[in-house]
Amino acid sequence: MKANLPDLPGIMIEDQVRAALTEDLGRAGDITTSATIGPDRQATAEMNSRETGVIAGLPLAEAAFRLIDPAISFERLVQDGARVEPGTAIARISGPARGLLSAERVALNFLMHLSGIATHTARFADAIAHTKARVTCTRKTIPGLRAVEKYAVRCGGGSSHRYGLDDAIMIKDNHIAVAGGIVEALRAAKAFAGHLVKIEIEVDTLEQFEVVLNEGADVCLLDNMGPDLLRQAVKMNAGRITLEASGNVALDTISAIAETGVDYISTSKITMAAPTLDIGLDMVIS
Repeated sequence: MKANLPDLPGIMIEDQVRAALTEDLGRAGDITTSATIGPDRQATAEMNSRETGVIAGLPLAEAAFRLIDPAISFERLVQDGARVEPGTAIARISGPARGLLSAERVALNFLMHLSGIATHTARFADAIAHTKARVTCTRKTIPGLRAVEKYAVRCGGGSSHRYGLDDAIMIKDNHIAVAGGIVEALRAAKAFAGHLVKIEIEVDTLEQFEVVLNEGADVCLLDNMGPDLLRQAVKMNAGRITLEASGNVALDTISAIAETGVDYISTSKITMAAPTLDIGLDMVIS
């Protein structure tokens, strides 16, 4: 398991899982299971990975079974953040068969989606492990799933950018344009911010970056700069403020970006372009 993973309190995930179950059960419940499985039938199943990957989302999968039927037991055989190979048993679920079958799809949907994000994040994190840079996600997440998707990024070895618009002041190009310039935007932000609120500003030229260094900020986002420009920016910065690179970040470019000496590399690909991890639920027949 990855160190320092944040807990996912039940109150944060229960509404999401409950909504997914309600959507799946529809107006009449699981009529297939009700028609074919007796109410007293017990069953045991195992969740197994069918691909190499990183697991994330076990608390949501467990919640799906618990909300359907509290009599179902859910045993985690690995922990979130674990790297698994095809055939690895992830969890064992036992209890009333009707509940087990009715919760199966929702549990797998969450687990496969979040494990896919964790797995994709790990690919990016592994590619820059030889540098000081860290890959970080953005606010580009599926509406309603931001907290759990960012949790999955952490499971894969990434870090989180802002969770929302109220975390930090992030001055982008459109803010600069409306505010009247970099200096005007930064001075207004400093006058507004509380002492615990960090200020980040986006630039796309070294000339703009020099203005930021003269005016001062906590973080500067260097947008769509190639490795040569990023190296120059790192040299100009001389360790004064935190540097974040963004734009044109892919598995085949992130290493070169990280080797320039930037502190963070942000990309939406680890959340928005992550394929699901193939995980199955198989009945244990004795």
